[in-house]
Parts: sequence; C-alpha cells; structure tokens
Amino acid sequence: MTNTNIPVITIDGPGGAGKGTVSLRLATHLGWHTLDSGAMYRVLAIAAHRHKISLKNEIELATLATRLEVYFSPLPDLDTTQVILEGSDVSKELRTETCGATASQIATIPQVRQALLGRQRDFCQLPGLVAEGRDMGTVVFPDASLKFFLTASCEERAHRRYKQLINIGIDAKLSDLVVEITERDKRDSTRTIAPLIAAANALVIDTTGVSIEKVVAGVLKRVLSVISEQ
Repeated sequence: MTNTNIPVITIDGPGGAGKGTVSLRLATHLGWHTLDSGAMYRVLAIAAHRHKISLKNEIELATLATRLEVYFSPLPDLDTTQVILEGSDVSKELRTETCGATASQIATIPQVRQALLGRQRDFCQLPGLVAEGRDMGTVVFPDASLKFFLTASCEERAHRRYKQLINIGIDAKLSDLVVEITERDKRDSTRTIAPLIAAANALVIDTTGVSIEKVVAGVLKRVLSVISEQ
C-alpha cells in the first residue's frame, strides 16, 4: 500500500470526461505530482507493438510493463503531458483512439495490472499526488484523501476527443469516435478486474455542457475546503 502520510487526490472517469485537464491544472495549482495512469497502459500498448509482442502473450506483456523506459513531463501551459518512450516522443500517438482501444484490451489482463500497480503507487511522493484514471480511487489509491469521478454524455466526450485530435493534427471522424467510445465504456465498465466505477466515497461530477474552467474551479474549491479543515 501507499504511504498514508502523503495526501492523494484521485480523479476517475471515462475518456473525454475532462479528468486529464482537471488533474493537470489541479496538480499545478497545488504544486503536487501528477499521475496519468491511462497513459501508462497506452505506452505499454505502443511498446508492445514496437517489440512485436502479441496482446495474447500475457506473460511477455507483464514483463514488458515492469521494464518500460518511460518519462512523463507535464506541460501545464498546453494542458497536456509530453511522454517519452525509450527516448522518443510518443505524445501524439498516445492520444489516438486506436492506441486507446488497444490499451483498454491490455487493461483487462490481471498480470499487467499487477505489474503496473507498484509503478503507479511509486508516483505517491511528497508534497502530494493527483492521480487520474479509471480505478485510482477504487484500487490503486483506496485510502486517498479525496476522490472525484468525472463523467459526461458519450456524444459530448466524442466531440471533445474529436476537437483534441484535430488540434494535434490527427484525422478523425466524429461518428466513429462515438462508436469507439461507447464500445470502450462497455468494455471498461464490465471487465471483472478493476471495472470503471465510481468509488463509494467519490464526488461524482457530470461535466456535460460545463466548461473546463468551471469544472476545475469547482474541484479546486472542494479540495481547498477539505485541506483547510485538516
């Protein structure tokens, strides 16, 4: 388990709900570390392709997970994170729906999840950590100081992802994104290992039709309120 003396805030939810931007801005404001757990599965998906490891080879995938040469560099001014895998920038490739779909498949493998669990918990360092993903508050950091679960309609999330992909120069079709996101939601929420669900003590926030600035302001207000009471 993690060091309970180090404060952790978890932000879970499906893709496109806004948790990545909220987590990065919150961590920047607090001066804390940040963890994008989903990126670790996406990086593993890219690495597996590079090393020609089949998604059916669970043992080799788990071994690769423990040896990933990956570096995350937050870019607060751009609301994103630069990801370096084995010396090369894979930030753009990381955000494609193809990579996300493959990562979702990999995330169902128990050996892989166990291999990455320790690496994720290693991000818990002083002065604190803001961790975002799909099981941060339920599995990885169950004793987190404060938990949030962001959600939004499938159509809204598809539109946000479409704009994100177009802005970074990746061709996308909105109708295809709706289908892909719907399929991934079903796969993530029905898997037997660490399914996508809100922790019992998480504050659920529906971001449909709400600006990212307003969502961040609401989350930050709640966080500062809790910190002031401690």
